[in-house]
Amino acid sequence: MPQFSYKARRRSGEVVQGVLDVADRATALTQLERLGLFPVAVQAAGAAADTRKPGKPGSETGLGREWMPRALQGALQRKRKPKLQELGTFTNQLANLIKSGMPLTVALNSMTHLETKGIPSDVSRQLRQDVMEGKSLSDAMARQPRVFTELFVNMVRAGEQSGALVDVLRRLGSHYERFAEVQSKFISALIYPAIVCMVGIGVIVFFMAVMLPKFLTIFQGMDDRLPASTRIVISVSDFFSAYWWLLILLFVAGWVILNRFKATEGGRRTIDRWKLGAPVFGKVVRLNLFGQFCRTLATLLSNGVPVLTALKITESVMPNVVLKDAIAKTREAVTDGKTIAQPLARSKVFPQLMIDLIRIGEDTGDVPGSLENLASTYENELSLQLRVLTNLIEPAMIIAMAVGVGFLLFSVVSAMFSITQNLNR
Repeated sequence: MPQFSYKARRRSGEVVQGVLDVADRATALTQLERLGLFPVAVQAAGAAADTRKPGKPGSETGLGREWMPRALQGALQRKRKPKLQELGTFTNQLANLIKSGMPLTVALNSMTHLETKGIPSDVSRQLRQDVMEGKSLSDAMARQPRVFTELFVNMVRAGEQSGALVDVLRRLGSHYERFAEVQSKFISALIYPAIVCMVGIGVIVFFMAVMLPKFLTIFQGMDDRLPASTRIVISVSDFFSAYWWLLILLFVAGWVILNRFKATEGGRRTIDRWKLGAPVFGKVVRLNLFGQFCRTLATLLSNGVPVLTALKITESVMPNVVLKDAIAKTREAVTDGKTIAQPLARSKVFPQLMIDLIRIGEDTGDVPGSLENLASTYENELSLQLRVLTNLIEPAMIIAMAVGVGFLLFSVVSAMFSITQNLNR
């Protein structure tokens, strides 16, 4: 029977050490829990410690990366945040384990063996360690802000206080999965137009850079007898051939200037305000943001999170500065004792339908229910608007590409006809 040495603490804080004859490490942890001990370290007896020194291959600061700049090393070592769908899967798995009757520590131990893409097993292992040391699950999650947002932590804390942790976790899982679905629809609606645009630009660039120069040798010395469309295309081709580096430089400079502008407070507010008011595309952005606002606030309020805290968390998760400012002013007004609907209406950002339904929810005492209905309404309208937007963009892109390529072909063919007519004369 394998032996595992352990170091643990009693409830009084006393540190104890010993050896257990068990089949594996998981069994050792379970046995320590039954003994009323909080494990600090459990490892196979006689296991050699990791003696790798910094600088050796395979270590975190080994020779494989020591030549890189510190900023690049930090970027490579930085772990990405989990996606919405990954958070939803993780939350539902944890809820199902607890619902089956497992103690929280055992459920978290089982989570370390479940494959959840985007959330490594170290996250569950650290959560379990913190819970065994006496912390609540919400406090343990708050120590890992890269994975668990303020929304997640406050929802779990509300579930712990109300004794409905499983229900809250399931609502959180549904919340993230619903947002992931909306996000997926939003991205999918833009994929096809983006591909058509890239193909069109590629065809035009290929024609201007490869095909057209071969025809130019035929047209040399005939500038005065060529059609205007052909002369325009030749001039554009000559410009591209001579100043292609300038175009790349202008593109890079424009990209840098735009990012610098977005990094400023006034610049980001200007861009976000333009997104809300943009023709056609602006309506899609507004529906997405309004649905996110209603769904997030409804989820928080329905799980017992106080109104001011819920508004603060909702403000932090909104990606648009204009809406952030409106929510912040609403929170200040609610602090003064006013209802939610009144300051929201004063901001002149949110639609009248939202204001009216929230006011009805306040009158009936069911604001979360009104917000849920609003969120479903905006999400359904968003799906419809995305289909309309796609149906508008696809033919527009195809027509634009056809006009561009057709103009190039027309300029070449008309030049050939012009040369033929001149030869006949």
